[in-house]
Amino acid sequence: MGTGGFVFNAADEERRRGVRRMKATATGLLVLVALVYALAKWAQDTGAGPWAGYVAAAAEAGMVGALADWFAVTALFRRPLGLPIPHTAIIPTKKDQLGVSLGEFVGENFLSADVVKARLHALGIGGRLGAWLAEPAHADRVTAELAAALRGALTVLRDSDVQAVVGEAITRRAESAEIAPGMGKTLERVVADGGHHRAVDLLCAKAHDWLVTHGESVMDAVQGGAPGWTPRFVDRKIGDRVYKELLRFVTEMRDMPQHPARGAVDRFLTDFAADLQSDTETRAKVERLKSEILARGEVQDVIASAWTAIRSMILSAAEDEQSELRLRVRSSLISLGARLATDGRLQDKLEGWIEGAVVYVVTTYRTEVTSLITDTVAGWDAEHTSRKIEAHIGRDLQFIRINGTVVGALAGLLIYSVSRAFGA
Repeated sequence: MGTGGFVFNAADEERRRGVRRMKATATGLLVLVALVYALAKWAQDTGAGPWAGYVAAAAEAGMVGALADWFAVTALFRRPLGLPIPHTAIIPTKKDQLGVSLGEFVGENFLSADVVKARLHALGIGGRLGAWLAEPAHADRVTAELAAALRGALTVLRDSDVQAVVGEAITRRAESAEIAPGMGKTLERVVADGGHHRAVDLLCAKAHDWLVTHGESVMDAVQGGAPGWTPRFVDRKIGDRVYKELLRFVTEMRDMPQHPARGAVDRFLTDFAADLQSDTETRAKVERLKSEILARGEVQDVIASAWTAIRSMILSAAEDEQSELRLRVRSSLISLGARLATDGRLQDKLEGWIEGAVVYVVTTYRTEVTSLITDTVAGWDAEHTSRKIEAHIGRDLQFIRINGTVVGALAGLLIYSVSRAFGA
């Protein structure tokens, strides 16, 4: 049953039954000493002997102690006998003040920077965490939990949203960065190292093979471009001559590393690399070409589809216990744990980070935490608050009544005995 912000469960009901039983016991003891007092007074009046006075004094003091403690215990939760006695029903009437005091107490004694740092330092988190992670079974557990969290995060994320973000981020990054100088420096290094020679070799070889294979097509193309008034055999002769010259030129370029055409290619690439770095017009042309390429729908589709490929790869690796990703994470965790368990400097560094983070959170949000306590207590119903607290501590409070009865009786007996001893 939920009332006033509380939930009274079966355990609470059992506690309340225990409180009622203890109340009955304490009240029964009060009735018992009252009956003993009455009988002792009757025996004293009938001349039963000096013992009756001792019993009557003990019983009388026991009644006083029982009634005083009953009043004190009852005044915590309600007004005794319903009378508007000042400073009674303390919990219902002072509930909000108690909440404020509790919040201040927690803030000062649990959420202070010094207390938090001292407590965290005493825990030795770095060494404990290292020893725990160094165990392969624990590393396997952490790896599995990380994989599950990763799968959950990727499942929650909508592909369309992520693709849009990834596409925008890549496009914005590419548009904001000028690529011409970087391309120029790279090309300059490639030419200086001779790295472009293989590309030229490949191009020459492919050109030679193509000319050999498509010789007729080349000659037909040359003949087709000749004037209509020239004889056919002349066109044929010119086409054959052009083809042979082209084939000779390509063959020489392929077979002669020092061919003048190769040198021309080197000079062209060197000049182009310099223009990419320093020529304003060349750099502007490259930037315009870059923007045109990025704006094409096909390029944007390729960029957006990158997320799908990455997501599929990550999910596959996260689900496979023997994947390279999970094996590397597991190995890294075990290695980190072993270092943490033995490296004091690393432990101090980790604990410093943790202490700094926790202290920041505590000092920054201490007011919110304490206000949560005070606001929560303020929102409780006064009557139900009293019932809830009484259910938890009421049984022990009834022992105070019983102890008050017993202690009162012993004190009364002692006072009466001392008085008789001195002739009072």
